[in-house]
Amino acid sequence: MDSLSIVIPALNEASNLPSVLASVPVDELAAGGWGTEVVVVDNGSTDGTAEVARSLGARVVLQPKRGYGNAYLAGFEAATGTVIATGDADCTYPFDALPELLRTLVERDVEFMTTDRLQRANRPAMKPTHSIANHALSALSRRLFHNGLRDSQSGMWIFRRYVWHGIDVRSEGMAFSQEIKNAATVAGYRFLEVPIEYRKRAGEVKLNALPDGMANLRQLFEHRFRRTRSGEPVLDPADSTSAGVPAQRRHTEEYEVA
Repeated sequence: MDSLSIVIPALNEASNLPSVLASVPVDELAAGGWGTEVVVVDNGSTDGTAEVARSLGARVVLQPKRGYGNAYLAGFEAATGTVIATGDADCTYPFDALPELLRTLVERDVEFMTTDRLQRANRPAMKPTHSIANHALSALSRRLFHNGLRDSQSGMWIFRRYVWHGIDVRSEGMAFSQEIKNAATVAGYRFLEVPIEYRKRAGEVKLNALPDGMANLRQLFEHRFRRTRSGEPVLDPADSTSAGVPAQRRHTEEYEVA
């Protein structure tokens, strides 16, 4: 059986966790051959988020150092699955779609999959100002990194665990989301972007639009022009045919949205 770790950062999301964790289709995933663990990263909550997560069967990782990126750094370190999936604890991301997303990952032989929320059908779930900012940052990201990704800010990704050990991701805050995508594509991993349903947020909004947006803008340029660590990308240990030939693995795919 393949193993999946679902890593969910959470800051004061105790009221949302019952709905979020109930949406994870553990039985359907098991039927598809996936043993699943849910890892909730408590990022310094004061509302009992950790206790609620434990009571619902999740494994809790405590990361008192605030920051979206910091939460993921701790969560990925703790994850044990051969594949990692992510999403927020605010009811916006469709964890119920994971069986289909994982089938796509396997059938298309993808190493890093990201998702596109910026479709017409999802507009009611996102504030117009956030939509404009997401489109603008995504356009700039495409221009700088030439990877064709439509939604550089999406927080739902599914990727092979070894990819994480082969990329250089430094952001401690919201810019982590765009950085992990750009780092994976620059490193040459096979990647794919697929459309998903995006849902209205429940509870308090944590995004600080202007400072977070400016931080993301700075990070794009810093990432594009910085020196990355040396060495080849980490390859799939089960794929002996491509060992030592990373250039042959750089097969970019894009999902055409109707």
